Amino acid sequence: MQWVGEIGEYDMSKQVERSNSTTDDDLSKGEIFDVLQNERRRYTLQYLREHDGPVQLGDLASHVAAQEYDCPNTEVTSAQRKRVYTTLQQSHLPRMHETGIVNYDDESGTVSRTAHTEELTVYLEIVPGSEFPWREYYLSLGAVSLAIVTILWVGVYPFTVIPTLVWTTLIAVVLCVSAGYHTYAGREMTLTEYVAQEAESED
Repeated sequence: MQWVGEIGEYDMSKQVERSNSTTDDDLSKGEIFDVLQNERRRYTLQYLREHDGPVQLGDLASHVAAQEYDCPNTEVTSAQRKRVYTTLQQSHLPRMHETGIVNYDDESGTVSRTAHTEELTVYLEIVPGSEFPWREYYLSLGAVSLAIVTILWVGVYPFTVIPTLVWTTLIAVVLCVSAGYHTYAGREMTLTEYVAQEAESED
């Protein structure tokens, strides 16, 4: 009996080692793409990013369903919530837990973040569909700033009437306000650029 118990302890220790190695190792591009190419997994990461502590699977399912069906949480039907809940419980969360992207406790029905969760949020660029794309906005802002600097360097009137320090302060303020609004206003996730890059690398 003691010998059997020792084997059981050995098997358990090996499982813990495998689990720790999965969590500590950096994610490969294939693992990142596998997770982020699915919309429900991206919505899961979005929800976890907005909540510090462990979240209930039921609340997560309501959020994902609301995002998927483009409606408030209060308008999600029980059938819609159940469909999302089932796929999260049986497929998505176990897969994400296996790769160390989230911590999923199927007994308590809770999901929490890991270090890899923060790593993947790099690929979740927030760009509301009705607004000007942020990358183009910052590119335009940089081009305008460069043009102003060039004009001041050449000494074109009437731009030289305003002191250089004022122009510099104005550019810095616009940049800071833009970045602040970009950080505050973002609520939706897009993966267009990353998926396109990975698709090209697979070809």
